[in-house]
Amino acid sequence: MTRERDFWSRRREAVEAEAQAAEASQRAISESEERAALESQTDEEILVKLDLPDPDEMSAGDDFTKFMAKAVPERLRRRALRKLWLSNPVLANVDGLLDYGEDFTDSAMAVANIQTAYQVGKGMLKHVIEMERQAEEKEVDETPDDGEEPDEIVVAEIETTPSDADAEPADEVFTDAEETLPAPRRMQFTFSEDAA
Repeated sequence: MTRERDFWSRRREAVEAEAQAAEASQRAISESEERAALESQTDEEILVKLDLPDPDEMSAGDDFTKFMAKAVPERLRRRALRKLWLSNPVLANVDGLLDYGEDFTDSAMAVANIQTAYQVGKGMLKHVIEMERQAEEKEVDETPDDGEEPDEIVVAEIETTPSDADAEPADEVFTDAEETLPAPRRMQFTFSEDAA
């Protein structure tokens, strides 16, 4: 059974939580100050200060994990990752089979005031209606003029001899699938009393 926590144990936990929160806030403040100081410097100065190699001169097999530290500015981290992706042929040559490999959020490629025939809940309704209208106009254009009569359709009659007319129709070649299936069978079990 668990015992209820008394006042002093709850108080100790609250003091420890306050101390951890104060420490985390101090750490965040110091990191933000250090990051702001680094942002004002050039990339070469930052590389010398943090003792990092030039990411543009790195090659496959080099240690790129140094650039993943929190103290490294984002622009240097991106340069190092770009070089890493170019140095490794597996990472550099994407096969194009990625479902979400393209950037569909690129606002620079979006056209302002784009017009579309798609309607929510109706689809491409205007496009379909226009296609129907064009098909009707085409049919009207293909109908013969008033002076011309349409070609007559001649229906050929097949003469049957009396022997063919009295004969029974031949069995159908194709039968229903139900007729071709075998009848279902049931399993039968027999038990001998000698085995018991």
